Order: sequence, then structure tokens, then C-alpha cells
Amino acid sequence: MRAPLGQARSLVRALLALVLAMTLGGSAAVAPAIGSVSSGAGVACAEPGTATSAKARPGARVADPNTLSDAEVASREKAFAKGAVAKGLGHLRPDGTLDLAAAVSATIPVYVHEILSAAGAGDVTSSQISAQINVLNAAYAPSGFTFSLVGQDTTRNDSWSVAGPGSTAETQMKNALRQGGKNTLNIYTNNMGGGLLGWATFPSDYTRSPNLDGVVILYSSLPGGSAVPYNLGDTATHEVGHWMGLYHTFQGGCSGSGDQVSDTPAERSPAYGCPTGRDSCKGKKAGAAGLDPITNFMDYSDDACMFEFTQGQSSRMSAQWALYRA
Repeated sequence: MRAPLGQARSLVRALLALVLAMTLGGSAAVAPAIGSVSSGAGVACAEPGTATSAKARPGARVADPNTLSDAEVASREKAFAKGAVAKGLGHLRPDGTLDLAAAVSATIPVYVHEILSAAGAGDVTSSQISAQINVLNAAYAPSGFTFSLVGQDTTRNDSWSVAGPGSTAETQMKNALRQGGKNTLNIYTNNMGGGLLGWATFPSDYTRSPNLDGVVILYSSLPGGSAVPYNLGDTATHEVGHWMGLYHTFQGGCSGSGDQVSDTPAERSPAYGCPTGRDSCKGKKAGAAGLDPITNFMDYSDDACMFEFTQGQSSRMSAQWALYRA
């Protein structure tokens, strides 16, 4: 069932991209600006220890800013397990791993902050933003989460329009624009460069650095954008996965701590394109059996290749939501 579903979804999404491109006239620059926000924010420093997770294209000049070590994952997971057990979201198995039983549903308010250069480069249309929300809802509905767009704004600022992860510009941008509380998703669109497609913060970092919480995505990765083959909206799906508490499917490689989800086979490295049949950890790790999860939203595959979260990932998102964002 998995392969036919993926093929059908790829065809539908390719047609959607074509329709969007025709509707948008091949460019996102035709949209009128949506409001206006002053760019005069004070300088603030990012809190130390706040991790972000990114998605990058092949040959990216900027490395993933959150390639977590096993020790970093272990530290995060120790705190998560303690909180989850205390709150009745799961229990520890005899081997010390966490068995999650959480199943929650929530409607997540979303603010989209469109960041343009002073000359207006990086514009996206209202239709693209609506399509992006639809993509998120299609991906997360099976896990019990829906997304509701409650606000959007536009800012012209040369520095913010190319802000990268961990930069002063990122801190300024988020301090000035972020809306809502810990349950509110703030999405920023810009042209960060360096081959990055986006990055996100984890839910466990919210208490320490609430103003930095959120997701930043390449403006041309929205549905109908120019970042082929990453222009069907799943850069946002991937980054929101991190915002909901998921690691990459290739976290830890074949012998590391993994992504803390038992039903995603281990993966030696990110998958690019759609390498059907790839098995990069064959015979390398107990419990790692299975082909690489190239169709999973938390890999680096092309948008048209990805179409699923596993049940284990859904349970983890539910527990992370209940512990950190509810």
C-alpha cells in the first residue's frame, strides 16, 4: 500500500504545483503587500543552548545548525522522559526506553511573517500562504493536529530578509514579530541563502527562549514557488515536525541514538531525491531493519517523495505537545 499511495500522492501534488504555478503566473511577486511592520528593532542575543534544526539542499554551503550529538539527544530525552512519566503520558520500559501512550488533538493558531528585502524581493502571495496551511493540515490531520491561520504581516528589511539561524538578524526579527504563546506557530518566510531550506526550534526550548520559538522557511519553498523540487510546501511540514518535537529520521546514523521513534528504520545519512529501495543501515544496528524511510516527512527527500509520519512519530508529537505546548 505504501508505494502506490506515494505514487498517487506525488501525481496529485505535481498537478497541484502546476495549477498553482499557472495561477500565480510563474511568480510570487504579483501579490500586494499584506500590511506593514516597522523594521526598527533593538539588538538582542540568542539564548545559549537553544537548538534549531534545519533542512538543506544537496551541496548546501551552510551546515545543518542542529546536528545533535548522541549526548545532546540523551540529555534532552532524559528530561522529556522524566516529564512525560510524571504527567502520565507514558511509562519506561524495562530497557529504560520511553513507551508513549499520548494521543491528543489540537488546533494550532498560525501567524505567517513575510520578510522581504527593501526592494521587495522574496514576496509570496496570499494564495501560496493558504496553500501552505492546506499542506500542513493534510500532513498532520492523521496525527490529530490542525492549523488555523490567524494573522499574517509583511516586513521589508534587508538584514532580516537574509537572516540565517543563530544570527543577530534572526533574533531581532523574532523579537519584533513573534505573536502568541507556546501553542502558537510562528512561520517566517525569507531568503536565508547558503542552500538552506528552513530551520526550527524544538518545543523543549520554549521556556528558555520563548521569543525565538518558531519556524523559518525559504520563501520559494511554499507551494508554487521556484525552489524545485522543494516547492510543494513540505519544507514547512518538515520544520513544523521539529517544532512539534521530532528529530530527523537519520539522527544518530546507523549506530547512534536514533530519532527516538521505534517504527522509523535507522538511516545512515539524509536521502536526497527519491532513492527507492535505499537501505543504508542494512545489518548495522539491532532494531534498524527496513528500508530507509525516504517517504517520511523528517527525511531530506524531494517534496513529491514524502507523504507520511509514522504512528510512533504521532505519539511522540502528542506527548511533546502535551508536555511542552498544551
